[in-house]
Amino acid sequence: MELTERTLSRRDVYRGRILTLHVDEVSLPDGTHSHREVADHPGGVGILALDDRGRAAVVRQYRYVFGRVMTEIPAGKLEPGEEPALTARRELEEEVGASASEWTDLGMLIPSPGCYGERLYLFLARGLTFSRPHLDEGEFLEASFLPLEELERRCLSGEIQDAKTVVAVLKARAMGL
Repeated sequence: MELTERTLSRRDVYRGRILTLHVDEVSLPDGTHSHREVADHPGGVGILALDDRGRAAVVRQYRYVFGRVMTEIPAGKLEPGEEPALTARRELEEEVGASASEWTDLGMLIPSPGCYGERLYLFLARGLTFSRPHLDEGEFLEASFLPLEELERRCLSGEIQDAKTVVAVLKARAMGL
């Protein structure tokens, strides 16, 4: 069965600093037409950074869309033309004040394929050394460390709901960490 939808036209609705929103008219597999509302995003990274005591770096940050502070792994947006591994190194230094000697690619995650065109690249970072965090202007967060087992428990209980955090933690645990 053919499942591909073909774009017939595109109308840009909004172009912002991070997102571009557009409405596409598409031809469906049966020949009928429909519309797709799409939010394009440049992509991002999430870093599960483990210290030598088996604790994971987490950040607490207010997330306006949900109106609350959320606990997440360090993360950030890809800059134009930037490789995800470089973004991960930059974001770990900015948010936690850490660099890592060992990096493992945990794969790519598509957080919401129904309308949101973001790809999140996940990494495991170990062999940490520390300096001082240097947050971006207008960025407010609090970094700390949790035992990986505690972070896993909080992910499984639903206390932590951030998709990149849940996926990175569960992948790492499945790898035997």
